[in-house]
Amino acid sequence: MTRKSEETRRNGAVALRLTDEQFEQLIGNLLRGGVIFAALVVLIGGIFYLRRHGMEHPAYGVFTGEPTQLRYVDGIIGWAREWRGRGIIQLGILLLIATPIARVALSLCAFILQRDRTYVLLTAIVLAVLFYSLMKGGSL
Repeated sequence: MTRKSEETRRNGAVALRLTDEQFEQLIGNLLRGGVIFAALVVLIGGIFYLRRHGMEHPAYGVFTGEPTQLRYVDGIIGWAREWRGRGIIQLGILLLIATPIARVALSLCAFILQRDRTYVLLTAIVLAVLFYSLMKGGSL
């Protein structure tokens, strides 16, 4: 590949081809942005949580786990929509988990554009395994 991005015309359509360096920069920005955004969401959730529960005295003798609703995406989104701190924190954690999955999906798109069948197949398998493991674990 050349240093500059190339535009190629096929059947009247314009396809943008990225160099390896540009693609690595795009992936790096995706990962960096995803982690920063997830951290901000967790921070906002922490502020809401402390605002509501900050003055409560913890009962260390009794263990109370997370509510059942916060074990599933629809419950997390519901609590986050209600501006409940724990829901917003969990949403931030979901975004953090989704960041590397988005990286694999972006890599799949890039390999499709490059028409690299071997890497398309391998990346599609990795993405399928990621989704299967999330579905089986009950996270989605």
